[in-house]
Amino acid sequence: MSKKSISNIKDFLDESYLKYNNRTFIESDPVSVPHLFTKKEDIEIAAFLSATIAWGNRKSIITNANKLMQWMDHAPHDFILDHSKKELKTFEKFVHRTFNGTDCIFFLNSLKNIYSNHNGLEAAFKNKIESGDLNLKHKIVSFRNLFLETKHLSRSEKHISDPSKKSSAKRLCMFLRWMVRHDKKGVDFGIWKSISPKDLCLPLDVHTGNVSRTLGLLKRTQNDWQAVEEITEVLRNFDPNDPVKYDFALFGIGVNKDI
Repeated sequence: MSKKSISNIKDFLDESYLKYNNRTFIESDPVSVPHLFTKKEDIEIAAFLSATIAWGNRKSIITNANKLMQWMDHAPHDFILDHSKKELKTFEKFVHRTFNGTDCIFFLNSLKNIYSNHNGLEAAFKNKIESGDLNLKHKIVSFRNLFLETKHLSRSEKHISDPSKKSSAKRLCMFLRWMVRHDKKGVDFGIWKSISPKDLCLPLDVHTGNVSRTLGLLKRTQNDWQAVEEITEVLRNFDPNDPVKYDFALFGIGVNKDI
């Protein structure tokens, strides 16, 4: 690919980023659910649970995520810390695709462990190993190991992605984008300072993957972690400090069929 064509693609993505990264994006996206809150812990819990079920029809995702917030009395942090076994009974009937009530109750109990014993979600993503500058893959794997400390059925493990087993970890990468990026556009929150935007990875899904391949930015045919690293490295050439801002462009182009 010539330097001119690369430059043209960057210009196209920059224009699309500005087009889609604005507050009008929020209403039809799962990020609308954490935007209901102002308290840091409420935002991150709502974001984490919304991202966890963020596959399939977006309207259904938003409906079900809002249902979870309603069942937690629109105070997710207080509920996570203080819920009783009786209060968890309501969540036994929760279903979003393959994420069922058993999975949901495990997630709520694991979040209680994280907030009660590990200083919350942001701290849980700080890798415990002090030596070396470990990348996002290692942070996600470390977080996953911590999350699974809480008693659970093996079936629930599939809902916490494992990039060490080649998963693209799309939903966790999206959650981290929401928490870390801050560009004053009003979509992403930027409330976590322990991870730099330059270290984020693209939330790779069908839309972002297909558009990346159409534009000649991604050669790998599978949407796995190797593809995530490949496309993110390309995007770092476009903006080394904020490569994942192009998620708005790639996703928006894909959904709206702009190419």
